[in-house]
Parts: sequence; structure tokens; C-alpha cells
Amino acid sequence: MKALVLNRYSQLDYQEFPAPEPAAGEVVVRVRACGVCGSDIHGWDGSTGRRQPPLIMGHEASGVIAAVGPRVERWRPGDRVTFDSMIYCGECAWCRSGQSNLCDNRRVIGVSPGDYRQHGAFAEFVALPARLLFPLPEALTYERAAMAEPVSIAVHAVQRGRVAATDTAVVVGTGMIGLLVVQALRHAGCATIIAVDIDDKKLALAAEFGAHHALRSDAGDPAAAIQQLTGGRGADVSFEVVGVTPTLDLALRALKKGGTAVLVGNVAPKTDFPLQLVVTRELNVVGSCAQSGEYPLCLDLIARGVIRVDPLISAVAPLAEGDAWFRRLSAKGGGGLMKVILQP
Repeated sequence: MKALVLNRYSQLDYQEFPAPEPAAGEVVVRVRACGVCGSDIHGWDGSTGRRQPPLIMGHEASGVIAAVGPRVERWRPGDRVTFDSMIYCGECAWCRSGQSNLCDNRRVIGVSPGDYRQHGAFAEFVALPARLLFPLPEALTYERAAMAEPVSIAVHAVQRGRVAATDTAVVVGTGMIGLLVVQALRHAGCATIIAVDIDDKKLALAAEFGAHHALRSDAGDPAAAIQQLTGGRGADVSFEVVGVTPTLDLALRALKKGGTAVLVGNVAPKTDFPLQLVVTRELNVVGSCAQSGEYPLCLDLIARGVIRVDPLISAVAPLAEGDAWFRRLSAKGGGGLMKVILQP
């Protein structure tokens, strides 16, 4: 098969690669669409160390089942599917409690952090445990279905925030996931949504998707502006969707006493933390990792247009052009691109 292989950092080769065979409990999916995630970019350049070459990256994908292995009963060749990006064991205490995203034995598709190597979906075929699969609604295109993974991250984060209909929510960072969080908040019935970023185009999209207020974080004091918008009280919940010290600090300063910050972004492995602010204002800090059972809901929301993904898809291109698109996405500001979807 043809695959896009990270043979060395900052260099992808479109080459022949052995096609996978389904083991017991597995299926082989013929990939029709696979999105480039921001984590793929940071893996491609070696900055995270979680994509150690050689590796086929890619985990935001959809396709059609090409083959099934022994002990696979539900699925048949020809079924249209997408899949969870996280391989969970199904047996540990976390899996049994319904929190498969916290599985003790989890592996992420398209990732090689050193202790394992799991080839991904920037290829014609990918082998997966059958338990990861979800059927596609009939009208859903493969390109839109490939967006289910990032949508699930946003929906899971909003559920972690336990947003109430009367709440004011702040979304710090309106990149791909932040814009999906805005839409998930709107779907949850959040009373007031405040989006914060440094990019006017992204803030305009946030407003189009349902944000009631859009603030530039580099214009004045955004935390003071949020206090003013909330009558001096502060927001009920905030979503930090970047993962660096300044945005984390803002997400915490934007909150009311006893408010909740949901941490989604993790660009930097470590940040400074305003401990005294959190303690004296009795803030709740909640982590949000991947998804845990939200895929069917997300596929339905996309299929019905409740969460709009088309405005976020900047380009659909052949997998053979992957190296050039990665170089554009790695440029400052992502080359003005949001989501690029590659087709084998």
C-alpha cells in the first residue's frame, strides 16, 4: 500500500509500506479521509517526542471496512466507519467504569512515544480493534466524518465543565478545538459565551458559531473586560484550549469565586500555575482528555449540522501531497489554514 511515512523529523515520504492484516478482533479499514491534527504537526517537527520515526501518523479518519479478522461479529466489509483514536484494553478498572480514555494500557493511533509504536491512518489501510469503530450516518461524507475526533474532544470538554443553561463560559483560544467548544457550548444551551484570541478571523468565526462576545487578548486586559461583561462577578466556567502559561493564567483569572476551569490544551508539558489565586478563590481545575463515549452524539451533531465543520476545513488534498501541506501548516500562524484533510 501507499503511505505517508515520517522517516525523520520534518520530512514525510510518500512510499510503499506493508499493508496490515487483521488479527483476531481487528478490522482493516480502507482510509477515505484523514485530518491533520495540531499534535501531528508538533510530532512531525519532533517538538513533543511523541512521534518518533519511523511512523505513519494520522488519527482523525474515516473509511470503509476492507477486511475483518477472526472473532469480529458486528462488522462486515463495505461498512462505512470512523473510529476512536485511542486504543483501550476494555479490561482495566477504568475501561470497566466507562472511562476508556483513562485506560491503563491505552495506545494512541499514529503515535510512537518510545514505549510503543502504533501506525496510523495517513495510509491506504489501517488495522484497528473492532471495538473502536462507529458506523457513519448515511448522509455523512467521509471528510465530515473525519472531523468526529476533534468534535468529540470539544464535546467531552464541555461535559467535563458541567455547563448549566444560566452559565457564562469563556473560551480562551479559538483555534480548531476552541471553535468546536464554542459550538458545543451553544448546543448545551450556555447563556453567554465569551471567546478570546489574538486573531480577528478566528474571533469572527467564533461569533458566527455562537459566541456572544469576542475579545482580543492582546488589547487591554481581557480578564478585566470579562469582569465587566459579567457585572464584576466573573465567568462560571472557562475552557483553556491552548496550553501555555499566559492563556492558563487568563482562564483562571476570568472565573468567579468557586468557578471551574477546564484544561484542554497541552502545547507545553509544564506551565506556571497561579496557586494562590486558585486556593484563595476556591477554583475548580478540571483536566479533559480525549473523549469517552461521545462519538455517537458527535456524529449525529455533525450529520444534523448542529456542529458545523465545513467552515473549518481549509483544504482536501491527495495524501501524496502530505509533506507540502505539513510544511504549510508548520509555518507561523499555520499558513492561515485550519483543518487540512488528506485522501489516500
